[in-house]
This record gives sequence, structure tokens and C-alpha cells, in this order.
Amino acid sequence: MSTSVWLIPAFPLAGALVNAIFGRAIGRRAHWVAVPATAAAFVAACVTFSGVVRGATYTGQLYPWIVAGALKAGVSVQVDQLAAVMLLVVTGVGFLIHVYSIGYMQSDPGYARFFSYLNLFVFSMTMLVLASNYLLLYVFWEAVGLCSYLLIGFWYQRPAAAQAGKKAFIVNRVGDFGFGLGVIWLWTVAGTLQYAEVFARAGTLGRATATGIALLLFMGACGKSAQLPLHTWLPDAMEGPTPVSALIHAATMVTAGVYMVARSHALFERSGVALEVVAWVGGVTAIFAATIALVQTDIKRVLAYSTISQLGYMFAAVGVGAYTAGIFHLVTHAFFKALLFLGAGSIIHALGGEQDLRKMGGLAPRMVPTAVTMTIGAAGLAGVPGFAGFFSKDEILAAIYDGGSLGLWSLLLLGAFLTSVYAFRLLFLAFYCAPRMSPEAAHHVHESPTVMTVPLMVLAALTVVTGFAIGIPSGEGTLFAQFLAPVFPPHEVEHGGFGAYALLLLSVIVVAAGFLLAWLLYATRPVAPEDLGRPRTPIHALLFNAYYVDRMYDAVIVRPLFALSVLLARGFDAGVLDGAVNAVGRAVVAWAQGLRRVQTGYVVNYALTMLLGVVALVGFLLSR
Repeated sequence: MSTSVWLIPAFPLAGALVNAIFGRAIGRRAHWVAVPATAAAFVAACVTFSGVVRGATYTGQLYPWIVAGALKAGVSVQVDQLAAVMLLVVTGVGFLIHVYSIGYMQSDPGYARFFSYLNLFVFSMTMLVLASNYLLLYVFWEAVGLCSYLLIGFWYQRPAAAQAGKKAFIVNRVGDFGFGLGVIWLWTVAGTLQYAEVFARAGTLGRATATGIALLLFMGACGKSAQLPLHTWLPDAMEGPTPVSALIHAATMVTAGVYMVARSHALFERSGVALEVVAWVGGVTAIFAATIALVQTDIKRVLAYSTISQLGYMFAAVGVGAYTAGIFHLVTHAFFKALLFLGAGSIIHALGGEQDLRKMGGLAPRMVPTAVTMTIGAAGLAGVPGFAGFFSKDEILAAIYDGGSLGLWSLLLLGAFLTSVYAFRLLFLAFYCAPRMSPEAAHHVHESPTVMTVPLMVLAALTVVTGFAIGIPSGEGTLFAQFLAPVFPPHEVEHGGFGAYALLLLSVIVVAAGFLLAWLLYATRPVAPEDLGRPRTPIHALLFNAYYVDRMYDAVIVRPLFALSVLLARGFDAGVLDGAVNAVGRAVVAWAQGLRRVQTGYVVNYALTMLLGVVALVGFLLSR
């Protein structure tokens, strides 16, 4: 197993380096390097997964990295059931998105650079998952943030894309500052950063210490996974190419926070309070983002707020100790949300770059594969019975209800209703309503090439079969829960009886009600474009403007800090610091000019000076 484990990150790293160094020469053939590299990583991940299924795990070190006194940190990896699942998701979905990108990015002048960045991201994400200590985790936590910055701002010629990349980088730095402090604090109290040793000593930590460390780590997770109050970067990140949105902002990078909290469950359980914070932040974020998604008109921004909301469900699950349910939703979400983003990219490709839902409609007959697969993706997102999202979301709701958190459960049940509304609203507005685009745009509508539609079909198939394959409850739990049992403590959830069936029926009713409301509002009558983009009530305006959080941050944080920076730059820096430096310079010049007068160049002056010196010396000697 050791060979296959190290090959997983090695292949995409090699692909990234080749395209980065020889990209100009390779040009339009860059995908012949990047796609096979990701495919090879996926094959290696499958080999590793098969070994884990047979009961094998692996822990190994490539080389010792830092050895400084008691601090010993190496480039070491750990493969267990959780890591194996994450590796399959990262490399499998990553491979499909690489294939899709061949068609989507075919005319882009930065073709080789794009594939180099994608490979670099897959390398960084696999190393984040494989890391066996918090220091290596932190390094690649930052590396995926760097890749996110590069990919969001890939079209850096566009001011909006450049600003979005910068915003993502800065907001993530806020969370990562807390994450870094948590890692440092953990080292000071545990004396090690190795997972196995830290978790073994977690029980010896004071609850206040464990709470402080866990909340600092969770601060990093809020930034990376776009949870309140560090969520604002993700909707703006939609300025990047659509394959980037699918890979980084739906399937992989944004789930790193969920993975980290689940991996660190021993620390969070020692605190108790931290788990409660995780659960409620997730629940509030889920309903907060879902309400915003109801009224957005940009197809990718609808999906972006949906991602924030679904990540909230994952955090709510791990916050109540239902780690397996949270990770299961992570997996299913990777499939149907990547499918929805890629489907949105197919629409954008067909409409010549148009992303506005107000200028779509009636696309189903012209784009049958995209329409069918996106319908499956929306059904998975909404939690329609039989699709993957139904199994994972129902497991989360059941776990929270059985845990006695009725307030949180009610919040997430309402979120499930809103999810159904905005998922089907997107479908109706894009595919099944009357066309609202211009006649010229309608004339050019066409289905995307096969290289783009095949990944959609594969993801649609995964959305259909995953729930039935590993998510059906039994007396011993789901197959997925049984597989992850060596990593997570068991979480008791009732899988039978009247209560369980009542909860199941309630979930179905909620989804059906959401579908019915969306159908009544958007499918039973013509929808005027101006009705979608013009807020008609204060509540509509509040949701359309995302609760004015960005404006509030701009007024309370950005502008005051910018004004303070300008004041310091023009006043303190230029007036005090530069003034002090300049004053020293002027004093030296003045002293030099005064001293220069001694150097007259006349021999008689020098002779007189020497004579005076001799007289002074003799006088000194005689006076002793």
C-alpha cells in the first residue's frame, strides 16, 4: 500500500510541474499531461481504498522535515478509512472536472496555466487529507488557499475576478490566523502535533484549554468552509471559471473544514462547548444562506449560497456527534453539487457566457443531456426520495432529532424546505419555463460537446446510486457508517419504529411542499425578467442583498481600516518615521558640511593645525 499512497499526490504534482515549466511549448496539448496525471492519482487512490477495505491502514514518513529540540515534524502521512473516502472524492471528482475542462476551457489563452493550477490544487488537497500531523495539515491548508486564489483570479484581466481572488485570500487569512494559533497552542500543551499522540492525550487537557484550541481550529474551518461570519468570499468566488467552482467551491476545498473538525473530534469532544458552537454555527449558516439563494438571479451565485447552506448541514451533523452522517453528506454533496455547477457551466457555454437566470428559459428541448442531468442534480440537492441527498440529509436530521436538539432540528427542517424551493426554482427558470433570452441568443443555443456532457452523466449516475449503495439504514447502521466505524465513535440513531418513519415522511412532505411552491411561482405562469431582479418588498431587498453583510463589513471594517492605513501612511509613516529618518540624514549632512570646512586644502593651515596639536600635547605632558 505504501507505494500507491505516495503516488496519489506525486502524479498531480508532476503534472503541475510539467505544465508550469513547459506550458508554452505544450500549449493546447496541456490536458494530455494534466488529465492522465489526475486519472493515475485516482487509480492509486482506488488501490489504496481497496487495501483499507481489506483492513489495512498505513502510516509512513517520507523524510523528517523539522527537528528542533522537542519539536519533531516530518512529511508523514496517515491513511485510514476517513482518509481513503476523502481521497476517492478528491481524485475521482477532480478527474471528471479535468475532463470537463477540456471542452469548457478549449479557447482560453491560459489553457496550460489553468491545468497546471488544477493539478497543483489536487496535489495540495490530497496532501491535506493524507497529513498525519497538524503542522503538515496547516501547510497544505494554506496551499489549497493559494490554489484557490490563483484559480478564482485566473481571468485576472477582469477587475471583478482579481478583486474576488483577493477577497477570498484575505477572508481566509482571518480564519487561518486562528487556525495557526490553535496549532501553536496545541503544541504547547500536548508537546506534539502528531494526530495519534494528540488524540491519545486529549483526555488529559483541561476543558477550558480544549475549548480554546478547538474554537481556534474551528475559526480556520469557518474561513475555509465559508461559515458565518466568514462566508462572504464564496459567492464572489464565482468570478472564476465554472470548473473551478465545481472542484474547489463545491466538492473539495470548502469541505476541508468539515474534514478537519471530524478528524479532530477527540479535541472537540473533550471541550463539549466547542461541539455545541460548531452545531449552531452550522445550523444558522444553513438557514441564512438558503434564504439568500431563494432570490438570486445569477445561476452560479444560487449554487454558491446553496453550497454555504449545505456545508452548514455538515457542520451541524459533526457538531452533534453524527460524524458519519456529516461525512456522508460531504460525499453525496460532492457528487450532486459538482454536477449542478458543471451543468451551469454547460448552460453558460451554450449561451455564450450568459449567467443570468432572467435571460434563460426553455432550454430543455435544446439541451436534453444537460437538462436531464441537472434535474437529477437538483433532485439530489433538494433531497427527493431515492437520490443521494435524500439519504444523507435525512440521516443528519434524524441524528439531530434523536440527540434532543429540537431547535436545531426545526431550523434545518425549514432549511430543507427552502433548499427544495430554490433548487426547483433554478430548474424551472433555466429549462422548463418560456424562453426569456433574445432571439439571437436563442438561435445560438446548442448542447455542449461530449467531453463536457459525459462527466455530467457520470456524476448524475453517482447521485442516483450512492444512496442505495451505501446509505440504506439497517440494524447495524449504513454500510458507510460500518466502514467508518474504526475512525469515529458510534452515534446511536434509531433506524426503525414509528418515530423514524414519521421523520422520514415529514422530510418527504417538506421536499414536496418546496417543489409545489416553486412550481406555482415559476412554472404555472409566465415569469417577467424584471420581476426576478427587482426587489418589491423590504424582505425581498434584504435577501437579494444578502442581508447587507458585505456592505456592513465594508462600512464597519474595510473603510475604517483603509482610512486608518491612509492616515498612518501619510501621517505617521511619512511624518514620523520618514521624518525621523530624514532628520537623521539632514543632521549627518549638516555635520559633514561643518566638518568639511576643516579640510581647506591649504598647507599652511595644516601646518598650523599640527603646531597647535603639538603645543597642546606638550602642555598636557607638562601639566602632569
